[in-house]
Amino acid sequence: MNFEAVDITILGPAMMAGLLVIATHVPLGRRVLQRGIIFIDLAIAQIAGLGVIAADAFGWEAEGANWKIQIAAVSAALLGALLLNWTEKRFASIQEALIGILFVLGATLGLLLLANNPHGGEHIKELLVGQILWVSYSQLWPVLILYIGVLLIWFFKNMESMGRIGFYLLFAITITASVQLVGVYLVFASLIIPALATRNQSSNKQLYYAYAVGILGYLSGLIASALFDLPSGAIIVWCLALFGIIASLLIKDQRQPH
Repeated sequence: MNFEAVDITILGPAMMAGLLVIATHVPLGRRVLQRGIIFIDLAIAQIAGLGVIAADAFGWEAEGANWKIQIAAVSAALLGALLLNWTEKRFASIQEALIGILFVLGATLGLLLLANNPHGGEHIKELLVGQILWVSYSQLWPVLILYIGVLLIWFFKNMESMGRIGFYLLFAITITASVQLVGVYLVFASLIIPALATRNQSSNKQLYYAYAVGILGYLSGLIASALFDLPSGAIIVWCLALFGIIASLLIKDQRQPH
């Protein structure tokens, strides 16, 4: 174990990124479970990543035009969200299957775009697993502002009044920012695991338990990654799953009559 690697200057920004992701993904994940569209986050995250890949294919990343990359990612995610909103209205009974198909199409199109890129493998790995340890505080300020807006809308505006399309668009914008911070795998795990682990808790306490699962998962995962020199994104997913299992067992015990 390398205790010297547990450095706050490295783990601090990474943990802050994790807290930002958890802050928005826990309530979004609860709604995703309620709507029964579990894999929407994978599809939207993949489509947002496809926008980044497309921007790179056009040479925008090499030009340092970060705003072009962001526009490409957000535009791709919003188009994906609008498409899923349209399919849910017309093909609600097979919506989950269509979400899966959209994910596969986005993933394979990304592979095709990177087929002749000598760094294609690195781009795919970064998209899926993320580079959370390399996040800087300067990267987090725009995300913080965005997420504050998302949370204000979520908690202080009646989401039902926004309708299905409002949910999809808000979801797409949030996921676009998250996938560039932590990658597709962590986006999915942050949305689903805390919400799933606390689904049997009363609604008033569910949010707090879900936040606890997310925070402990990120904190323990980052520390384990530093100590054992393991890939951060992968170990955080496993830590989220571990604390999710513990939470589900504890909540089950609390709900049983004595």
